[in-house]
Amino acid sequence: MLANKQITKSISLEDYGITDAQVHYQLPPEELHRITIEKEQGVEVNSGALAVNTGEFTGRSPKDRFLVKDDETRDRVWWGDINIPFDPDKFDALYDKVVEYLSGKEVFVRDSYACADENYKTNIRVVNEYPWSNLFAYNMFLRPTEEELKNFKEDWIVINAPGFKADPDVDGTRQGNFSILNFTKKIALVGGSGYTGEIKKGIFSALNFILPVHKDTLPMHCSANIGPGEDTAIFFGLSGTGKTTLSADPKRRLIGDDEHGWTKENTIFNFEGGCYAKVINLTEENEPDIYRAIKPGAILENVIIDEHGDVDFENTSITPNTRVSYPIHHIDNIVTPSIGENPKNIFFLTADAFGVLPPISKLTPGQAAYHFISGYTAKVAGTEAGVDEPQPNFSACFGAPFMPLHPTVYGEMLSKKMKDAGVNVWLVNTGWTGGPYGTGSRMKLKYTRAMIDAALEGNLNEVEFTTHPIFGLKMPVDCPNVPNEILNPRETWSDKEAYDAKANKLANSFKSNFSKFEENANEEILSGGPLV
Repeated sequence: MLANKQITKSISLEDYGITDAQVHYQLPPEELHRITIEKEQGVEVNSGALAVNTGEFTGRSPKDRFLVKDDETRDRVWWGDINIPFDPDKFDALYDKVVEYLSGKEVFVRDSYACADENYKTNIRVVNEYPWSNLFAYNMFLRPTEEELKNFKEDWIVINAPGFKADPDVDGTRQGNFSILNFTKKIALVGGSGYTGEIKKGIFSALNFILPVHKDTLPMHCSANIGPGEDTAIFFGLSGTGKTTLSADPKRRLIGDDEHGWTKENTIFNFEGGCYAKVINLTEENEPDIYRAIKPGAILENVIIDEHGDVDFENTSITPNTRVSYPIHHIDNIVTPSIGENPKNIFFLTADAFGVLPPISKLTPGQAAYHFISGYTAKVAGTEAGVDEPQPNFSACFGAPFMPLHPTVYGEMLSKKMKDAGVNVWLVNTGWTGGPYGTGSRMKLKYTRAMIDAALEGNLNEVEFTTHPIFGLKMPVDCPNVPNEILNPRETWSDKEAYDAKANKLANSFKSNFSKFEENANEEILSGGPLV
């Protein structure tokens, strides 16, 4: 970890077209914290953390994310609503405008890197208009040593100008904000939005292209931890499925909580040097690691603070997407460096609000690829405007907004790695049992933890399994510390015909969603879907 002291090295940004700028290079967190408060861009809360407001945008803007379409990307990227093409000439013109905007200004520059495995290390230079955006880069990317900084040469550069607004009619954007990746020039250009997640997700999206195309490595939107036997476990899941909660296990050390690579050498490495966690309804009792990480060096985003300097974590008046970023060393129980070997278990977490999926089931390689590409969970009533009853929610590879390649590319890689490594893949329903949302009840956390513990400890390897008649999933008939009657979801419903109807309806939703991937999927993956 880089010591928190000022680096005396000075750098020029003229090679990037930024001239006459007052460059602050590699400022320590304390200094960025101080400058942010001095500029009245943030306040300090009672825990010592910095709190900022990101302005108009309090989350990502997926419709304003673009990839430059050129020889590097034209025939590789899965173009469409997620990966929106951008003209190379338009990019060059917009880039020139942004660097002209930053010229003559005070800017904050940080050299850092992504990928904890030395063999996959990607050097990143981040140029920020705001000091707190630069502190976010310190928190979220990996921190070079002073020795590494002496001869630092960036692989990618992030130019981040929240105060710059594009002119859509001239610049080719949809509106004033934009996040554009140029894989040929290795530039991530972010403007018009102060939401810091755009910086992190830009590099994540770049790695999701680079690693499979050039490094034969599977990028994953997941958390990972390692047990006392040095076995690695991987947790995939969309928001609300319990990914952060279930991977934070006192018996296991955290590798990382969001983005990882699975190498051809069969190791798992963290992309990041920090965590970016939601803090809505945060309590010390429910999420002690995150709660205690909110201390000097952490940045809270878009929270409400009372007159005493305390954070009201339940207040969503700015946004439900309140966040905190902090360096991973704010967590005690971690692996250093953030690398794991010997992956043995993968968990796909879903909060099935229809109450029809088993609480745990074991997947074949084909089923694993199918459910990975599907990326299913459910939205429950009240979570979004207009959502009055549960709705299926599919996000390919559990991270569709960040996947430049066709989802089947990632699915086939996962299936192959699964077989080569002899990994068990489990589908875990953290959602409803005994009926759908509104009728049944949420699966008890203690039972979900017990099922995951049983899988990790090998206690499900020799038990008897039955096959779900609609989804074809193998369900254990017993599991330590879990009542047998909840392991088969149909048995938890009083009205068995209603269960069958609901299960068939969800199975058809899976089929309908997967139809857009069928043309590119192999037979093994296609065989992993529901039996209806």
